[in-house]
Amino acid sequence: MQGRRKGARAKRLVVWLLVLLLLAWGTMALWQTIKPLPDTVGKAWPLRTAEDIRFLSDRTWYDARGQRHLDQQIFDEVLSMIAQARQLVVMDMFLFNSLSGDNPSVSRHLADQLSQALIDARQQHPQLRVVVISDPLNTFYGGVMPEHFRKLQDSGIEVLFTDLDRLRASNPLWSGLWHLGLDRLGNDPEGGWLPNIFKGPDVTLRSYLAMLNFRANHRKTLVVDQNDTWSALITSANPHDGSSRHGNVALRISGNLALDVLASEATVAGWGGVDIELPAEPVAASGDGAQVQLVTESAIRDASLALIADAESGDRLDMAAFYLAHRPLIDALKQAVERGVQIRVLLDPNREAFGFAKGGLPNQPVATELHDVGIAVRWCLTAGEQCHSKVLHLVRANGGNKVILGSANMTRRNLDDYNLETSVLLKAPSDEPVMRQISAWFEQRWESSPERRTSRRWRPAERSGWFENWRYRVMEATGLSTF
Repeated sequence: MQGRRKGARAKRLVVWLLVLLLLAWGTMALWQTIKPLPDTVGKAWPLRTAEDIRFLSDRTWYDARGQRHLDQQIFDEVLSMIAQARQLVVMDMFLFNSLSGDNPSVSRHLADQLSQALIDARQQHPQLRVVVISDPLNTFYGGVMPEHFRKLQDSGIEVLFTDLDRLRASNPLWSGLWHLGLDRLGNDPEGGWLPNIFKGPDVTLRSYLAMLNFRANHRKTLVVDQNDTWSALITSANPHDGSSRHGNVALRISGNLALDVLASEATVAGWGGVDIELPAEPVAASGDGAQVQLVTESAIRDASLALIADAESGDRLDMAAFYLAHRPLIDALKQAVERGVQIRVLLDPNREAFGFAKGGLPNQPVATELHDVGIAVRWCLTAGEQCHSKVLHLVRANGGNKVILGSANMTRRNLDDYNLETSVLLKAPSDEPVMRQISAWFEQRWESSPERRTSRRWRPAERSGWFENWRYRVMEATGLSTF
């Protein structure tokens, strides 16, 4: 009898412990989704006068024989900007490594080229300060230390990996448990015993557990001094060997906007204990020419929704997206069509990412949904590379155009303050050179020809069913996805 009572008490204790664990798990998951964010996360900076603004792109296309052709500008410009710097270089890049997974589409060893350019700049100009910010994914969350980062540190370059715990949880079902103590386990770059899915050195179990939080510093920016001013580059491109054939875009801008980018990055550097002294406060925009505005995280979402809402009958919206899954953004596009706005959407087919095969989510079911309401959809032609640009362009009938481009994919994770992101809102007349360049870039991607094949139309045979539609929606809403 006494033994039965002890057994019953033990069972009740186990039940209560499980209940307490579930309560703690749920409470932590909730807190990680609503906790306060640092001040500069999700910020729209003031409008600035655009100075020396240039549009850059990396383009891939196929000729009539199926041969791939490349025209790459972005990292040539990055290397040039670094080479002329004399005081300060601050670079924040999401993927900065030489790994390529199972992807054979490597055209340039970007990680080594960029690392060597930074090292050379430091050696030639010892007074030059170089700060490199990147995402912990490059070290598989502390499980490896790539050799190029060691070389950067040995040359006197400040390298820091972003403290992602400052951000909210994009996958709260896992992060609630992670922050109950698993996050304090640390990691060991020399203790790997599990195969690395990115085909690098073996890693620990802790690396995979950390990865399941699915959040990142996804920014791609560069700020340098240039003579008596400052220049910034905001892009969708990564210095990642496996991404070296991807299609991407960038804006290179001199003047006050570059100081906004520097201030934004100084905050992230500060999370890692690196202090960056900022120059004098820039002045706001004036005049009728091109204007630019730095937007980060949820401010990119707000600016995108406002841009779409601003479109009227007779206007046109052109969108190029690697991932399109953000429900408010999709709904805004559908409402714009009802107002008589012409919309063209160019999508990556989502067949590959990080060198791994994917099932077409989220873009395949989203393309079906857009087509059904009268939105023109085309697929980028890809063979191992990605259509990685993120561009939203409002072409006004009266000529006052707007463009948003940068790092942010059009998903909940990228637009709702779960990742760090940086984009630029550009406002200018349609006859401004930079606007003409952006329009020409989109037209060349959209209007494929036999001699220069870049895209193809959506076909009715590609219609997604209800399962794919609801599957991507659940993944998008819960964060149980990699997009």
